[in-house]
Amino acid sequence: MRLSGLSALLSTSLSDLRKLRIMSAEKYAIQVSVETQYIEAQSDPAASRFVFAYTITIANLGAVTAQLVNRHWLITDSNGHVQEVRGAGVVGEQPVLEPGTQFQYTSGAVLETPFGSMQGSYEMVAADGVKFDAPIAAFRLAVPNMLH
Repeated sequence: MRLSGLSALLSTSLSDLRKLRIMSAEKYAIQVSVETQYIEAQSDPAASRFVFAYTITIANLGAVTAQLVNRHWLITDSNGHVQEVRGAGVVGEQPVLEPGTQFQYTSGAVLETPFGSMQGSYEMVAADGVKFDAPIAAFRLAVPNMLH
């Protein structure tokens, strides 16, 4: 009887943990979308200089206000050269996103090759003090109409 009681308690606790995880995911939900553009006018392929702009939209789909405090990027060119970038905020700002709002900015990257990728994360701090990372999925930087 004690064993079945313990088993029931464990299954209830696991169920509660799953519910808590789902609630947390909904409470702290940041969506990051990206659009990229090759900037031909600022690029110089003969000098291995390829300039790209990227526009990021950060949307707070969660239930709690959150502030973007830090960024972390891994920028990789097609030679495998990796640049790691860390810093406070984005484009000189540390935006606060209320639930249901978004923030958009444009920045740039310079590569030595016509192809590359970026990925990273934003460190967020929720209004309730919880820190969490908003992942930025890998996206391509590519000169248009070029085969890779």
